[in-house]
Amino acid sequence: MSTTTPSPAEIPTMYFIGVTTLKSSIMDVFPRWADSLELGECVLKGVDFKLHDDPARYREMVQFIKDDPLSLGALVTTHKLDLLHACRDLFDELDPLAAMLGEVSSISKRDGKLVGHAKDPITSGLAVEAFLPADYWVGNKAEVCLLGAGGSALALSYYLTLSENAPNRPGKIIVTARKQRRLDEMRNFHDKLAYGVSIDYRLAPDAAANDVIVSALRPGSLVVNATGLGKDGPGSPLGNAANFPEQGFVWEFNYRGDLLFLDQARAQEKSRALTVEDGWIYFIHGWTRVIAEVFAVDIPTSGPRFDELSRIASSSKS
Repeated sequence: MSTTTPSPAEIPTMYFIGVTTLKSSIMDVFPRWADSLELGECVLKGVDFKLHDDPARYREMVQFIKDDPLSLGALVTTHKLDLLHACRDLFDELDPLAAMLGEVSSISKRDGKLVGHAKDPITSGLAVEAFLPADYWVGNKAEVCLLGAGGSALALSYYLTLSENAPNRPGKIIVTARKQRRLDEMRNFHDKLAYGVSIDYRLAPDAAANDVIVSALRPGSLVVNATGLGKDGPGSPLGNAANFPEQGFVWEFNYRGDLLFLDQARAQEKSRALTVEDGWIYFIHGWTRVIAEVFAVDIPTSGPRFDELSRIASSSKS
């Protein structure tokens, strides 16, 4: 179910704040997860916003969740930065990561307070650990190229530079964006951290610029599509001249849409000996972490229980 104007919830309700929510597999997965997790009678409703929507719309939605007794919370995708920028004063509490990153991906209620969480550093870390070999970066000169400088890229860069992960951290991260403002915002954030990893900020106004950057990466490097192109909008951040790094890893954050970036990677998968990953595991970790927060239930991040939830989700994958 997708809605554009909130109305009072009649049963416990979680919201999905996105762009094209009805196209997401979560609409089929959530009822099955709810049964498996014994959440009781509840529903998930999608709410679609335009990219960089009117701040008043974000405020209306967050205020509604805060005031409506049976509206328990929400998962926020795409709008994580814009929503918090517009609504920071409406939250009674922000977790340290939300305050640090300036984004909210999870909205929940605790003891009458509206709470915002930034779950992406956790979920992106869990997802990347699922496909990279253990201790991959130790003694490795391979790089990470983040195509895009939005909230998801910011969260992953934070995870990759955590001091507690040393020495298992990449020696260099390259961030590209079409707008200098996005790069400046990310640089300002990184400058507040003692991260100990070299970060290179590259203005790439078009796909051709990204092609050059990706083609120059060291063998074994990780390339990530964090732009939203392929899901929130058509296309890819790369053109036809990009050569992925030999024996590298390619991660498409999305699992649905036209996924042109994923097709480009798979076209070179054998010739460049690539490991290509879509956003499905990221999807599962992202949703289970927020559902656990909204419904105050314990959901493991690995093991038989998590595997069962993954199996349920895979049976609904579209």
